[in-house]
Amino acid sequence: MEITSKDICEQILKLANEGITPSQISIYLRNLYNFRPFKNITSNKVVRILKLNGLAPKILEDLYHLITKLIIVCKYLKYNRSDKVSKFWLILIESKIHHLARFYKTERQLPSD
Repeated sequence: MEITSKDICEQILKLANEGITPSQISIYLRNLYNFRPFKNITSNKVVRILKLNGLAPKILEDLYHLITKLIIVCKYLKYNRSDKVSKFWLILIESKIHHLARFYKTERQLPSD
């Protein structure tokens, strides 16, 4: 069975319409077709294919997961204010979000405001 770039793009768009994230799409297709670098076949990465078709997530995946982790730690600290380790991790997570957002703004993947 020969795999074409059109087949892979259709699979990616179908999975994105179901609400699956780009990294989960990559894992699913890797398991389905038994290879990883789709860029060799499609000449584009999964996120670029989604952007071309208007299905890309508004917030990039790594930034989204850091924000959700920040929310979880903040909720935890609301009830456990004396936990110094969690306060330290909160500072680290905020720092990672700041640095990642600054990087994406310079790469113009996020709006500057």
